[in-house]
Amino acid sequence: MVAEDRKYTQDHEWIQVADGVGTIGVTEYAAQELGDVVFLELPEAGSRVAKGDAIGTIETVKSVEDLFTPVSGEVAEINQAVLDAPETVNQEPMSGGWLVKISLSDPAELDGLLDAAAYAELIGG
Repeated sequence: MVAEDRKYTQDHEWIQVADGVGTIGVTEYAAQELGDVVFLELPEAGSRVAKGDAIGTIETVKSVEDLFTPVSGEVAEINQAVLDAPETVNQEPMSGGWLVKISLSDPAELDGLLDAAAYAELIGG
C-alpha cells in the first residue's frame, strides 16, 4: 500500500522522481477514503506551480477535494487517461492512475516530504 520508492505528503499525495521530473498521484489510502472518483480537473501542461499550490480538483460521488503539488516547477505532462476514465485513480492509484508530471525547479523541496515509513505511520499502517 505504501511504496518505498516515493515521497508522500500529509495530504495523501505521492511523488516519484526520475531525471528531475516528479510523477504525482494520490495514495491508495486516499483513493479508498475518497470513494469513487467521477471527475478530475488538472492543470495545463506548461503551467508553473509552487509547492503547496492547489493544482486541480478530484471529484467523487461524495465530495470535491483540492489536489496540491508537493513540489515547485513546471507541469511537464498530464495523464489524459485519468481525465477520460477517472475511475483509474481508484483502480490503480499508485501506477496508471498518476495525475501530473512536474519538472522540479527545487529538488531540495523533496527533503520536506514524508518517506514511506513516516507515511505508513501517518495512516496507521
